[in-house]
Amino acid sequence: MASTNTPVKPSAKNGLNNMKTEIASELGLSNYDSTDKGNLTARQNGYVGGYMTKRLVEMAEQQLSGKF
Repeated sequence: MASTNTPVKPSAKNGLNNMKTEIASELGLSNYDSTDKGNLTARQNGYVGGYMTKRLVEMAEQQLSGKF
């Protein structure tokens, strides 16, 4: 099956962008949304994506266990 970059829930885009900005701020990357990501190291960009994934998995686990 060919991959498309069409989001499953387009309405979640704003929430994910807010989460990305919040996590970047927690990691000490101020003004992340206006920063040229090409000027950041792969490690810095990877941390943001990694922590987003970790937090989304935690949220899904809580929701599946009924603790939301």
